[in-house]
Amino acid sequence: MTISTAPGSARVGHRRGAALSERSFLFFLLAPGVLLLAGVVLYPLIRSLASAFFEESLLYPGAVFVGLNNVAEVMSTEFIPLTTQTLIFTVGSTVAPFVLGLALALVLNQRFRGQTFLRGAFLIPWLIPGVVVSFLWMWIFDANYGVLNGILMSAGMIDSPIAWLFQTDTARAALIVAKTWNSFPWIMVMLLAGLQAVPVELHEAAAMDGAGAIRRFFAVTWPHISGIAGLVVLLEFIWNFQHFDMIFVLTGGGPAGTTATYATAVYDTAFKGYDLGHAGALGLVWMLLLSVLVVIYVWLSERGEREMRTAKGGQQ
Repeated sequence: MTISTAPGSARVGHRRGAALSERSFLFFLLAPGVLLLAGVVLYPLIRSLASAFFEESLLYPGAVFVGLNNVAEVMSTEFIPLTTQTLIFTVGSTVAPFVLGLALALVLNQRFRGQTFLRGAFLIPWLIPGVVVSFLWMWIFDANYGVLNGILMSAGMIDSPIAWLFQTDTARAALIVAKTWNSFPWIMVMLLAGLQAVPVELHEAAAMDGAGAIRRFFAVTWPHISGIAGLVVLLEFIWNFQHFDMIFVLTGGGPAGTTATYATAVYDTAFKGYDLGHAGALGLVWMLLLSVLVVIYVWLSERGEREMRTAKGGQQ
């Protein structure tokens, strides 16, 4: 006995099976990432932010709901100094590596012998882990056997060793110098990629019109790389605003709290002061400030994509 099946019904069944398997495949692809995000990021984040509304300590169990008392205490006592000190470090550690990275990108965008080697060599500071970089600069800035003091004393520029990391007027500058050395390579690479997309014909035409190097930079180069430069600066600003490891290793927020940022303050309050409620309030304020920066980044990214689509539509 032969059972015949209509070709149309077979195709429909095949489509349904294919659609179901495709949905299952997408589910299995997304499930590990969603579970990891929920378990490692979302739950700890929500749990830590929720502690801002409780009086909670690592020394004893239990928590007492106190509403916005912790947040009010942070805003009245620590908000201004912490925000000021965080911004000083963030702005300094963003502007300095950007200027250095832009200068090196402009140089490495030219053709000369050893160009490829230098491009690779300048990436080395970026490849070294942050903790290793911190210990390297701790040795350089050390008051007793630091390289910097040795060079300056040999040159007759100072008479006695300087405790760079333990003086309020030099600790911030030392942190910015160390962070600049660690982060300028990636800025250089990003800007170099943008420079290589600038049409050479525009530079040649500007040179024929008598424009010098500085004028060509502002009239030709900068308009083409301003978009990527803005995103690079904003990303570096966001990363520096939440930077922790280098500050923790080099100064620990000292001397006298002059290099303390939100990152070190949250750590010290939670794991040295054992006050989870106050640390959660600091983290809540810190996250709200970072959220503003993230919104600006998303807005700039979307605007850049719209401009690119508009430019492509105009060319067509």
